[in-house]
Amino acid sequence: MLPGAALFALPSAAAASPERPLIWAFGDSLFAGYGLRPREGFAPQLQGALRRAGVAAEVRNGGVSGDTAAQGRARLLWGLRGLGVRPDLVLVELGANDMLRGLPPAQVEANLDRIVVELKRRRIPVLLVGMRAAANLGPDYRRRFDGIYARVARRHGVPLYPFLGEGVAGNRALFQADGLHPNARGVGLVVARMLPAVRRALP
Repeated sequence: MLPGAALFALPSAAAASPERPLIWAFGDSLFAGYGLRPREGFAPQLQGALRRAGVAAEVRNGGVSGDTAAQGRARLLWGLRGLGVRPDLVLVELGANDMLRGLPPAQVEANLDRIVVELKRRRIPVLLVGMRAAANLGPDYRRRFDGIYARVARRHGVPLYPFLGEGVAGNRALFQADGLHPNARGVGLVVARMLPAVRRALP
């Protein structure tokens, strides 16, 4: 993980073109397109949906399979540097791998908090994308984990899309064989559900 001081080390990049806003989908395998063809992942499907809606946005894939919130925090700055320009919106989707490993919800919240703080410090708009804990982790863990995203969003005044899997979770026909990652059709439904929130979050 990067030292805490490094979170404040890089200068802000120039802004993207207002005619073609840049959205960075920063997350784990659910954004990375795990198990899908290049055009079937979240970023390309969201870009296509935005353009069909009349928004000439570019959506870049910032998903890394297996990333926890801590690992996302550790790569945040070099990821922003790699974009070359300051994004108009960052979708922050992390925490699922922490939950699957049973990591402490307080730890997840602290890392998400630092990610949002750094993006806000750079005046980069954020849409926080929530997750929910699996039922087999028990009611206490679920209560503590499921409340993370609303608390972080409320604390920093950023919009929240409450649950990435809304309308998809529980439908096996929309998932790959592992039962964890949506198939191309499932990703399409996730994108369709999230599209209004993304459009509202764009400056």
